[in-house]
Amino acid sequence: MTGEVINFGAGPAKLPREVLLEVQKEILNCNNHGISVMEMSHRAANYEDIHNNTISLFKELLNIPDNYKVLFMHGGGNGLFSAIPFNLMTRTGEADYIVTGTWSKIAAEEAKKYGTVNQVLTLETGKELPDQSTWNLSPKASYLYYCANETVEGFEFPFIPENIDVPIVCDMSSNIATKVFDVSKFGLIFFGVQKNLGPAGVATVIIREDLIAGSLPQCPKIFEFASIAKINSLLNTPPTFVIYVVGKVLEYIKRNGGIAEMEKLSAIKSQLVYDVIDDSEGFYTNNVHPKYRSRINVTFRIKGGLDVEKKFLKLAEEQLNMIQLKGHRLVGGIRASLYNAITVEETAKLVGFMRLFQSEYKFDVTEEKKE
Repeated sequence: MTGEVINFGAGPAKLPREVLLEVQKEILNCNNHGISVMEMSHRAANYEDIHNNTISLFKELLNIPDNYKVLFMHGGGNGLFSAIPFNLMTRTGEADYIVTGTWSKIAAEEAKKYGTVNQVLTLETGKELPDQSTWNLSPKASYLYYCANETVEGFEFPFIPENIDVPIVCDMSSNIATKVFDVSKFGLIFFGVQKNLGPAGVATVIIREDLIAGSLPQCPKIFEFASIAKINSLLNTPPTFVIYVVGKVLEYIKRNGGIAEMEKLSAIKSQLVYDVIDDSEGFYTNNVHPKYRSRINVTFRIKGGLDVEKKFLKLAEEQLNMIQLKGHRLVGGIRASLYNAITVEETAKLVGFMRLFQSEYKFDVTEEKKE
């Protein structure tokens, strides 16, 4: 493949080019220490500076209150699906889960291994969330869990639940750092970094200090929030290179307008694509209720079915080097993931291709099947 690639992958996702160039420049001599960050001891002062700087940038950019800790953990999102009930179900053995798509469903199923899960609601794709006053909340719940953005279905929560009497736990793996929000409304936020913030390899937890207490007896030590918090996420060797790159990405966000600017650009990018879908007279369709359309993962189908979608994907890659536009294997179709590193200009190229594909779509589907 020649020419610049536009990577619309859902994760691991595109990283800002200037960050990659900076990492490349320092790969053999990080911060003038004469070695790569990948060779540094995780307990040495030179790595400690990188580690703590990344935490400080999180606190600054997300405006994290002083009574919260930032933890770096192993196991990714799936690991946190277990760690959360391990640590937070201790009060009552029960928790409320809102299921709006694939990842919240998996999280709820995992939590059932460790306690009672009350499924507050299950939302079918294309439906509107019922009014919060009708939610089936349990008076015995230790916490309320939801996923802010479902990457598979392209569903995004447009609000933070209000007047909840228990800590709110939120999976923000795919929309963290794309929108300004009030951390203090949550008991715990977690996210993998491989979509908006860095390469795959670390899960980040932002947790209110009063929730860092005991855990269920069967909880592995590596998943105990108290054990991780006690020694600044250095219980064992953390993914040092990943944390280093995350710090670089956070610095990039800071010098490019912060989270507020990322939110502004996110709205512009997603609206460009949704406008094409809505103006296509049914050629492109998105089945998510308009209130809950994701700004981050825009999903759509194309009139004519699978063969036409294959043609779309093939031409996008061959003509414009646009890759990883194929929808998740569970739902099919097309998915454009518009994470922070995707620019407005790159999104405009996708929009231009979508319009051109629709206007020039003249091939016969039956003929396409013969190829």
